[in-house]
Amino acid sequence: MQCARVRCCGYSSSDGVMYTDAMDIVSHGLWGGVGFGRTNRRVLVLAVFFGMLPDLLSFGVFTVMTVLGVSQRPDWSGGPPSMDAIPPYVHVLYNISHSLVIVAAVSVLVWLFARRYLLPWMAYGFAVALDIPTHSSAFFPTPFLWPLSDYTVNGIPWSNPIVFIPNVLLLCVAYGAWWHVSRRRR
Repeated sequence: MQCARVRCCGYSSSDGVMYTDAMDIVSHGLWGGVGFGRTNRRVLVLAVFFGMLPDLLSFGVFTVMTVLGVSQRPDWSGGPPSMDAIPPYVHVLYNISHSLVIVAAVSVLVWLFARRYLLPWMAYGFAVALDIPTHSSAFFPTPFLWPLSDYTVNGIPWSNPIVFIPNVLLLCVAYGAWWHVSRRRR
């Protein structure tokens, strides 16, 4: 399976297959939308946003900083760069934004102050949960128990075709089913 070279956010592996970092965030948003945003358009937009937010809070900030020239963009031409090539602030933001402990704490605070729970917010935790088995120890394993533990799972990267292809197919099935059911209700 060959893909076109995506210069801004991708890298080619030694097998010549193009992997793109953008798909992970798009996939998270789409899962958030179909899982927690089916009520109306506003809720859908919120669920997609919250599904993408863990990555926006870490790598989104990094991307903005590289565009502004504050941070140097690492070389992705040979695959993921070494973890040392990524600035320390990105690691800190990643730990915070990809922790289910932090998600739970924020959820409790929202509940205490608002006395209601925002359904689209669940897409955030779901995105983090999806990352746990789909990130390897080689590049940004998901620190889902941070700050209580540094434990991570050495999963199969989502960009591996064995994960990527079923992910895309399941998203198509989920959105197709949602579309079919919503048309029948009209």
